Amino acid sequence: MTSPVPPRDRTDQPWRSEGAPPPPPPRRRLPGGWPRLIMTALVVYLLTNLVLNLFGDDEPKTVSYTEFSKQVTAGNVEKIYAKGDQIQGDLKKDAKAPGGDGSYDKFATQRPSFADDKLWDELTEQQVEVTAEPVYEEPSLLTNLLISLAPLLLLVVLWVFIARRMASGMGGGAGGMLGRKAPPKPVELEADKRTTFADVAGIDEVEGELSDVVDFLKNPEAYRRLGARMPGGVLLAGPPGTGKTLLARAVAGEAGVPFFSASASEFIEMIVGVGASRVRELFAEARKVAPAIVFIDEIDTIGRARGGGSGMGGHDEREQTLNQILTEMDGFSGSEGVVVIAATNRADILDPALTRPGRFDRTVMVSPPDRDGRTAILEIHTRHIPLAEDVDLAQVARTTPGMTGADLANLANEAALLAVRRKQQKVTRSDFSDALEKVQLGAERPLVMPADERRRTAYHESGHALLGMLQPGADPVRKITIVPRGRALGVTLSTPDADKYAYTEEYLRGRIIGALGGMAAESVVFGVVTTGAESDLEQVTNLARGMVARWGMSERVGRLSALPSTSQEPYGLAAAPATLDTIDSEMRRIVDECYESACRQLRDQRDRLDALSEALLANETLDEAEAYRAAGITRLTKPAP
Repeated sequence: MTSPVPPRDRTDQPWRSEGAPPPPPPRRRLPGGWPRLIMTALVVYLLTNLVLNLFGDDEPKTVSYTEFSKQVTAGNVEKIYAKGDQIQGDLKKDAKAPGGDGSYDKFATQRPSFADDKLWDELTEQQVEVTAEPVYEEPSLLTNLLISLAPLLLLVVLWVFIARRMASGMGGGAGGMLGRKAPPKPVELEADKRTTFADVAGIDEVEGELSDVVDFLKNPEAYRRLGARMPGGVLLAGPPGTGKTLLARAVAGEAGVPFFSASASEFIEMIVGVGASRVRELFAEARKVAPAIVFIDEIDTIGRARGGGSGMGGHDEREQTLNQILTEMDGFSGSEGVVVIAATNRADILDPALTRPGRFDRTVMVSPPDRDGRTAILEIHTRHIPLAEDVDLAQVARTTPGMTGADLANLANEAALLAVRRKQQKVTRSDFSDALEKVQLGAERPLVMPADERRRTAYHESGHALLGMLQPGADPVRKITIVPRGRALGVTLSTPDADKYAYTEEYLRGRIIGALGGMAAESVVFGVVTTGAESDLEQVTNLARGMVARWGMSERVGRLSALPSTSQEPYGLAAAPATLDTIDSEMRRIVDECYESACRQLRDQRDRLDALSEALLANETLDEAEAYRAAGITRLTKPAP
């Protein structure tokens, strides 16, 4: 069962954490300090006032009393307001200011105390309105103060906002390089939501390897009394989808300790040194809440063997990050209680300094589950899926050899999706069967083939199936179809009755013969070779190369691993030219012998080939029993109990 992954609290924090107590809120500091803030505020304040004085002046124009008298005599005054000797008012139309200083329509003036000009009579004659309220209300002292401080307040708000963004949102770039990141805030998950070994199935032997890690985290004193030291790191190696990340989380959940998880690629940045800084911060946070587990996924991203590369920026950053991880792990003492767990599917390319004793000194292989393990995994993934009475999970597990936990989880989900689309209340056996076909064979394509191409496809798939039925020890044929699926026009599905871990030369030759059966059938029946055998030839080439160059099944090449499967060198530099020529020659010999055998068997069994093809053309899809019945062949092996 896949547990929810805790989210990150910060975008620049390359790890997730669960089960750790939240740290106290960090104190934020303004970059540059208060002196710099005060100086900047004063500059902005002065500039703002200057701009307001130059462009924002909307006050009445102060004019002489003589100018005011002229405007009254000219009948251009609309209304006035007088308070003591101070007069202000509005003009009916703009007037030119004395001295040519623009124009004005609002004015203010001061009546001299010695004036004796009969002003009231003249205002009455010109019908000037004398108001009881001021024409222009001067702002109060508080209003003037707020207007003056508005730029300063705006500056303070803007500065605090920028400071917070720099402290929290720029940690991954230059801010992170300068060490101005706030410490991470771990995510607290409830105890009943944490992953435990009850959520892991099918890999019991791996659980046994990790159980002493759990016991150490729970009872460290018992180990210290006997002088035992817990491995500094545990490396989980295995194919994708086998549950390495789930296992690491289960160890932390079972031990009840904080769990910090990150992908190795998330430490790498363009700026050299950021990755190492993040590694230091991650391990510092783990030490604060020890005992704890630090999990690094896909560690081969930064843990590749060093040396031999050019000094490019990304290369330097990767090596610095790796060096920091090595330093942090080497600096552990047994009392710190921090266990590092890493996962990779390329353990062969890791740097030797990373896997030496004292660092990742324990390697645990996580392999695809066996039949019983697949049954247990299916039971976990179907705990919340209502199953019909006809569903036999053990039978489903028998027909899914080689599938990982992720594959089985996807299979159960696909079956549930099919049941929903079919408006069923429960998931039936048919849903699982159709879901398995979709996962293994691909989705059906609504493709209408011409009759001659459809017939040729039927013979192609019948050739695969018939040779698979005839070869001793070959995998039983489970299904044949000429319904286009994925990129293939037809598919023949063969799976073993039981899990296989070692293969004989006879079995591998049988697989090559079966893979060449489609091309051989087209050649025997139609005398042509089509492009439909492309994927078959890729499979044949890989098998033949492995037999000759890796598994010692050629007398001429000998018992050598001439082309290791994990070689970092180009193909042409992996072995001497003469050896490569011998490998090519032996590959051709094996494939030619198998192809001749396939053609010979199909000629000898032409009646069975025709019968199987006719049944396939009539039904489009044949299951295991129908296929063997149409070919008139009895199963050479019995299904495993």
